[in-house]
Amino acid sequence: MTSADLLADAFGRIKDNVHAAVAGLTRDELSARLDPGANSIAWLAWHLTRVQDDHIADVAGLEQVWTSAGWAARFDLPFDDAATGYGDEPADIAHLDAVSAELLLGYYDAVHAQTLGYVAGLTDADLPRIVDTRWNPPVTLGVRLISVVDDDIQHAGQAAFLRGVLLRRR
Repeated sequence: MTSADLLADAFGRIKDNVHAAVAGLTRDELSARLDPGANSIAWLAWHLTRVQDDHIADVAGLEQVWTSAGWAARFDLPFDDAATGYGDEPADIAHLDAVSAELLLGYYDAVHAQTLGYVAGLTDADLPRIVDTRWNPPVTLGVRLISVVDDDIQHAGQAAFLRGVLLRRR
């Protein structure tokens, strides 16, 4: 198994988890929150996808799928196109209340395809490349990719938890 295979497997597991958390839910279920300050499944799925899109496009030297494939226009959110959800307040989270499972999963799948296309060409020699000098120590490509995997897994797990709570309430 190569580094590229390992990364593809990790991102594939995220895809499975995102689909399991989102598929088949109504807009009301996607936008439900456990309390007024909590995240919704819709926001969690959108945010983890935006982070993956932003970070992978940056290290790959590609345009984000969000803008290049028209997803920003389809979502029609009142955010700057560069927004990924970091620092969002409850009012920001509420802007995702109208999105459907199909829209969320369509965007996720498009980002996933770009991610897999990128990681498929990576070798072990690529992973030590410095991609962000704003940190001490500077961030390597390998660390950035694992950071994206970690962030996405956490948010997909949060969305799965919320789905379980909601489905028990049906």
